[in-house]
Amino acid sequence: LSLTTLFRSMGFKIKELREKENLSQAELAQKSGVSQNLIARLESGALTNTTTDTLFKISKALNVKVEQIFFTDNV
Repeated sequence: LSLTTLFRSMGFKIKELREKENLSQAELAQKSGVSQNLIARLESGALTNTTTDTLFKISKALNVKVEQIFFTDNV
């Protein structure tokens, strides 16, 4: 499993969790303090690296542990 594949999977998981919480990218950005552009790029797979701080902010805003973003059943 390549790092790029892992980050793309993570982006898909962020989108899935965001939609489960009925949040738009803009709402998640406001709630997490992470820019909407960064969230969009993570979700689309265009961005294949980010900081742990960003992941913790997003996971906190989504009310999940950061592990739930990184580790999915299909990875």
